[in-house]
Amino acid sequence: MALIRPSSLRWLLAALLLGLLAACATGPRISSDSDPRADFSAYRTFAFYSPLAIEREGYASLVSGRMKAAARAEMEARGYRYSEDNPDLWLNINAYMQQRTDVSTIPDVDYAYYYSYRARRYVAVPYWSDRTTVHRYTEGTMNIDLVDAGRNALVWEGIAVGRVTRNQDAAARDAAIDSTIRDIFAAYPHQAGAR
Repeated sequence: MALIRPSSLRWLLAALLLGLLAACATGPRISSDSDPRADFSAYRTFAFYSPLAIEREGYASLVSGRMKAAARAEMEARGYRYSEDNPDLWLNINAYMQQRTDVSTIPDVDYAYYYSYRARRYVAVPYWSDRTTVHRYTEGTMNIDLVDAGRNALVWEGIAVGRVTRNQDAAARDAAIDSTIRDIFAAYPHQAGAR
């Protein structure tokens, strides 16, 4: 019969705990805020702010085009009509990425074995140490702002913050963009012209 060493048992339990935590992880963290004085029932049309925050270089990219298409689909699904002539709302999109670092330290115990001539057997002596792990990852933030065009004032903002998977193919990237924008707009409670 094989015995499991205490250090092996700890690693097995730690791996199971990490697997459980990873299974509980969901998409990005979503938050939103709105102007309590805004009359959302008065808004029926929208257009994209010019220039969009994601188009800082002065041109539309494949990614910004995908973001605009997804945001337009979400607005139109809520009854808003796209109109570049005198819209009620300006829609602006901003996105950026930054490097983050997670550092975690957990206590660790191991055993040293030595032969005791007095006891005529091997004796286990525990010793403690700390195990530190460093994990680097990319965090992405996407903002969607709705601005009252008449007052030039922000009336609603939705924000998604989450880990970004690098080097995705175009289909996976587009699916992630669509999903994130859908999640942001899930926090937007209004319909066009509805009280």
